[in-house]
Amino acid sequence: MFGGEKSGDSAAVSLASEKIDPYVGEKSEVLSYVWTTRKELSLTFNGMADKKTMVSLLDALEQNNIPATFFLPGIRVAEEPEIAKMILDRGHEIENNTLNQKDLRNISYEQLYREVKLSNEVIQKETGITPRYVRTRSGEYNEDLQAITAQLGMDAVINYTINPREGDMQSAKSIGEYIERYITRGSIISMHTDINPEVVGAIPYIAKAVEKTGYKLIPLKELVDRGTKRKPLEQVTGYDEIKINPNYRAVKPNIFYDAPTEEKVIALTFDDWASDYTVTKILDILKEEKVPSTFFLIGKGVEKNPNLARAIYEQGHEVASHSYGHEVVTGMTPEELQEDLVKAHKVITEAIQAKPTMLFRPATGEIDENTAKIAMATGYKSIALYDVTPFDWDTANDADEIVKRIVNKRGDGSVIVLHILDGTQTIEALPKVIHTLREQGYTFKHMTELMRMKNN
Repeated sequence: MFGGEKSGDSAAVSLASEKIDPYVGEKSEVLSYVWTTRKELSLTFNGMADKKTMVSLLDALEQNNIPATFFLPGIRVAEEPEIAKMILDRGHEIENNTLNQKDLRNISYEQLYREVKLSNEVIQKETGITPRYVRTRSGEYNEDLQAITAQLGMDAVINYTINPREGDMQSAKSIGEYIERYITRGSIISMHTDINPEVVGAIPYIAKAVEKTGYKLIPLKELVDRGTKRKPLEQVTGYDEIKINPNYRAVKPNIFYDAPTEEKVIALTFDDWASDYTVTKILDILKEEKVPSTFFLIGKGVEKNPNLARAIYEQGHEVASHSYGHEVVTGMTPEELQEDLVKAHKVITEAIQAKPTMLFRPATGEIDENTAKIAMATGYKSIALYDVTPFDWDTANDADEIVKRIVNKRGDGSVIVLHILDGTQTIEALPKVIHTLREQGYTFKHMTELMRMKNN
């Protein structure tokens, strides 16, 4: 295992006979993704294939200007240290994939400790690199692994955000398409070097997918070091401002559609949730055109990609609730609705690390007076609806039709609802909508600005 050197053999024997007490201190964190709003992510690999495959893989990475992070099994580094050194010489990172990539379900604490520690020692001995992170072959982890990682002074256990399941033997193109579909800010892509030979051919597809989204692949250490620390939910101001309140019958419903004003002002609002690609394209258009907007987000979508919600907030847009589960509220019991709103508020608050704009927009815009009372009793000041809908969610409507419907219905103080959904023509229509309305003398405001106009 250590190249036959007696000193290495004796070290392994010594560790095997050493009694390892379970670690009782604070366990290392598990990173499935990194908190960041930067358009960055990391490509990582598990295992070490044969030399021919590894050379081809490294060539493909170099040709596509992709730095990667390789989680190597210590036993393979001991067997072919020249491959590990070649990985470093090509500008990539090396981390710990345990010694023999054993299944965590059938291993004791002491055995797992040795798997990680010996792998660290082999990698350090053969390459001079001291691993900061550990990942098992499958990415699975348990509290023992977290404790051992801390016990050995390592930084974190690494899981993954995106696993294209190349073990199902998909084609190179299919692997690339899978990754393109699930790209997010701060995501960690996990692949294997020694399962599907198509992984080499997938590299150009991955590079194109990242470029298409406008993102950049960076080494894992850099991604982690550039990430942000998030406050726990309970430390975010306003996290508990939406609460269960059964006393809703006396609440006076307030449903806002548009501002009664003669000023040529309009609010652009966006509902729902979509892929990072779609939302980022919309954000890029709004940034280029300097248009402030109000986003009503679905909680269950935000929960899966909190970095994207934070990016919307950081760009200066209002972020509000569109419920957690996007159910039609008139079909929910009072208890179901209020529990849904509380959950959505907490998810969105934790994601954006700030109190959301205190507005609620129901799914499909459907609401009645009694349901409005139930929703507002939780703490919302208004139900935020709209007076202009171009039905952009319908894929049958092209960009020109969307623009036409908005122009025909808009008025002074209008609230326009658009949607962040994959596969629609909203991205194509949005610049045309903005330019057309500006040519007609309109300026864009946050929705709360229009609501204050109503109250004056």
